[in-house]
Amino acid sequence: MQPSPPVQDAPSGAVTPTHCPYCALQCGMGLAREGEGVKVVERPAFPVNGGALCGKGRTAPEVLSSRVRLTEPLVRSHATGGLVPATWEEALDRVAEGLARTRAAHGADACGVFGGGGLTNEKAYALGKFARVVLGTSQIDYNGRFCMSSAAAAGQRAFGLDRGLPFPLADVARTGCVLLVGSNLAETMPPALRHLTEMRNNGGSLVVVDPRRTRTAEQADLHLAPRPGTDLALALGLLHLVVTEGHVDEEYVAARTSGWAEARAAAMAHWPEHVERITGVPVPQLRDAVRRFCAAEHAMVLTARGPEQQAKGTDTVAAWINLCLATGRPGRPLSGYGCLTGQGNGQGGREHGQKADQLPGYRKLTDPAARAHVAAVWGVDPDALPGPGRSAYELLDALGGDVRALLLMGSNPVVSAPRAAHVEERIRSLDFLAVADVVLSETAALADVVLPVTQWAEETGTVTNLEGRVLLRRKAVDPPPGVRGDLDVLHGLADRLGHGKGFPAEPEEVFDELRRASAGGLADYSGITYARLAEGDGEGVFWPCPEDGDGDGHGAGGAPDAGTPRLFLERFATEDGRARFVAVSHRAAAEEPDAEYPVILTTGRVLAQYQSGAQTRRVAELNAAAPGPFVELHPRLAARVGVADGEPVAVVSRRGRATAPARVTPGIRPDTVFMPFHWPGEGRANVLTHPALDPVSRMPEFKVCAVRLEALEAPTGPG
Repeated sequence: MQPSPPVQDAPSGAVTPTHCPYCALQCGMGLAREGEGVKVVERPAFPVNGGALCGKGRTAPEVLSSRVRLTEPLVRSHATGGLVPATWEEALDRVAEGLARTRAAHGADACGVFGGGGLTNEKAYALGKFARVVLGTSQIDYNGRFCMSSAAAAGQRAFGLDRGLPFPLADVARTGCVLLVGSNLAETMPPALRHLTEMRNNGGSLVVVDPRRTRTAEQADLHLAPRPGTDLALALGLLHLVVTEGHVDEEYVAARTSGWAEARAAAMAHWPEHVERITGVPVPQLRDAVRRFCAAEHAMVLTARGPEQQAKGTDTVAAWINLCLATGRPGRPLSGYGCLTGQGNGQGGREHGQKADQLPGYRKLTDPAARAHVAAVWGVDPDALPGPGRSAYELLDALGGDVRALLLMGSNPVVSAPRAAHVEERIRSLDFLAVADVVLSETAALADVVLPVTQWAEETGTVTNLEGRVLLRRKAVDPPPGVRGDLDVLHGLADRLGHGKGFPAEPEEVFDELRRASAGGLADYSGITYARLAEGDGEGVFWPCPEDGDGDGHGAGGAPDAGTPRLFLERFATEDGRARFVAVSHRAAAEEPDAEYPVILTTGRVLAQYQSGAQTRRVAELNAAAPGPFVELHPRLAARVGVADGEPVAVVSRRGRATAPARVTPGIRPDTVFMPFHWPGEGRANVLTHPALDPVSRMPEFKVCAVRLEALEAPTGPG
């Protein structure tokens, strides 16, 4: 495999084509030099967003400012206990010493590594290699475990391969019906809403499943509002009606699937009236949803965090996939199942090695052939590679116990993890913590060493969006003096820890090694080069894209230079080429309401903030639009609690207490409250959430826990 010619950064004065640093749409944008910084310009040729951007994308350059971000390393002062400026040499020496000391005293697995779903493919790959080769630790995972891991596990079970969308997002506009489950697309991915709007303008039907009447649900032809934690029963009830009303595509089921008899039997135990009692969704609405979905020639089910962030998330997604398979949708044009990945590189971030059980190319760490292939690329003995480690929450829960030191890159678990107060306590109990980040997040503030690193517009690298489209983000501006790239950080640490070779700081060199490591794997990037990604309008290349061909053998369904835009047109990625039904049955949430905690809490995002808010909370325009947390509740529940709109209310679970102003609205179920999770402090929603884990995906149950509400006296006095 020959390395590709280098891709040059754009010259001064030119517009650099790049992508938004936030969600998994990775909307196309341009950056033009403006004084000392850059401004965003439209990039209408990029098909995902057609030039449209949300407020986060428009204001993204504001986080590049030295006023709001880290510009020099910080170390914990032995004299005062506070963080003080340091040189890069001192900071890297301290990190290397802390990791080496821990490894020598407690063994390799006493060192943990925690990554992020916003890291580029190159960084995610290098971080996984650093953990396994330099530290020799199995203890690595990333915050993408909290994103779409349940959908990934269900997709692997059903199709043999997981890619967020197995078709381009633009196909949504051309289908006839979309069942959108647990996604508030209008606020979490606003530019994507145009595809649903176009679909409806073309005569298609939109069915939204959400316990809240969100901005997205307001666009729907039919809104189903189930009780949180009952999505599994809802999907089974719809499949029951598909069977009893004669909508099963028997020819497709016989030719392209296996396991239907068992899945059918499980669904038949969930008759409509039973499902209505569980979910609260009336039987006529269930029948209407089935009618719309089955009447359309082409139809899709798209899931997001609602059904996935549950302790039964994998089975829940499996039930929605079963509905698709029974009606003959997957592997047919303009139809099928897809997951709306959340984080910017949540897809690529787990494909290339920063997940506890995976090696580059979506290879399993337990597969001897996979270990041998990757070890050969890395120049190490396969037996030297550690086995699978703990999942994200389990790793955080082990801090200060088995895991004594942690290197953390691009994540803020003090705000974003479930049972967040407990996670903060575990982080504080570490012997040593090093954090590489753009800003001084709530987690970085607890570190022994903080390393200021570059961000999207200051570096070149690749990301993989929710469609499996590999994209090139190019450097548009130099970082502030004193800031280095994450790859530079890993290079410096590897050198100090005795691995001077094998950790280059140049992104394209890392990507070329990633290509070799992924070759032959499910997520095969070997045929993708920086030069290929930069061609034309930079629309990217869909994986899998092997070096010796343009598709993966599952039906490319696209232009020869596009890789594999559409999966499964000819066969699924299973050994026999058939998709697998999985027999599943509804079960209760890990924590159901009771007399002491009678209300259900569910959490999510708002339009103007992103994830833990570490970056968006530093942008004035976004803060003006969403200045702080709130508790959304129904007027009947508000009356019972004795709280009016705007008054403070406490939400209490068995794990903690959060307070925020009440937002009273009829657009939420009376048995449910909603809190966004972007803020620290008294309104930190994740102090309440339940860490119960899905047995397959290890996804925590963010979306369902039992709480009680307490009215509080409004604050008085100035401010």
